[in-house]
Amino acid sequence: MRTFAPIVLFVYNRPAHTELTLEALSKNEFADQSTLYIFCDGIRKNESPENLAKIEAVRAVCRKKQWTKEVIIREKEANSGLAASIIDGVTELVNKYGKVIVLEDDLETSPGFLRYMNDALDHYEQEEKVMHISGYWFPVKNSQQALPETFFYRTTSCWGWATWKRAWDKLETNSYDLKKRIGRMDDGVRKFNIENTYTHLNQLEHNITGQINTWAVKWYGSVFLNGGLCLHPNVSLVNNIGFDNSGVHCQQTSIYDWPALADSIKVSGIPLKESDEAIRLLKPFHRKVNGSLFKRAKRKALRMLGRQSA
Repeated sequence: MRTFAPIVLFVYNRPAHTELTLEALSKNEFADQSTLYIFCDGIRKNESPENLAKIEAVRAVCRKKQWTKEVIIREKEANSGLAASIIDGVTELVNKYGKVIVLEDDLETSPGFLRYMNDALDHYEQEEKVMHISGYWFPVKNSQQALPETFFYRTTSCWGWATWKRAWDKLETNSYDLKKRIGRMDDGVRKFNIENTYTHLNQLEHNITGQINTWAVKWYGSVFLNGGLCLHPNVSLVNNIGFDNSGVHCQQTSIYDWPALADSIKVSGIPLKESDEAIRLLKPFHRKVNGSLFKRAKRKALRMLGRQSA
């Protein structure tokens, strides 16, 4: 009998997003055969009445339906923050089950997401080099025509993903050590930054200085240093619906959206090497995104200067 990977969902104070995420997940093939853990983070100190109401609304949404075969809800009292919640929750579940599928409260999945994830987890379970399964792929031009249905790419795209205990055990959470080791690699910084088209190293530096507290770049750094591969679909099975200024690290943009998600993605044996074509297609997309984000940040700074001088 087939064993399906447990799903873990991390939520806090976005009830509308959480409900959309759960509704989409419940429509997935294999949802009726899967166990879902929902980790509700605890309340921050001095939380506003408005946010307290949203936190309670999220918990009510989680209890609203039998979203999957089994739903286990963890309502924490103390607030851990997203980074610590994900690291602790994923660690707990991979230690118990050996594998896990991970979602956050702003990810809308297609009905084929769980099949793809479970197929990939089963297919690559014994392949030490494969460390991460991504359900998301960037909406780059000609992606479906130029790339095979599945391919390997170095970055751990974390909008709907999965891994195994054997890979997660290699997670390094010390940003300073990650940066130092990447800097010592031959051409490490350029490769880590996707041929200098993305700012991954800056994210590590901002974690070191305390400007941000994130987990995903540390997971990517850990996979990168171990020469790991990350499986991706050529058409995304996930859309991030949180780019509406409702999230901690997400500004408003539609640049990451797919107009239509893949209904299904077939997992089959492919060479265990990174796709050069994926890198070639992604570099101009990253340049466009970084340019767009820079322009918005500059406009915001100019508005702030205007207010201060007024």
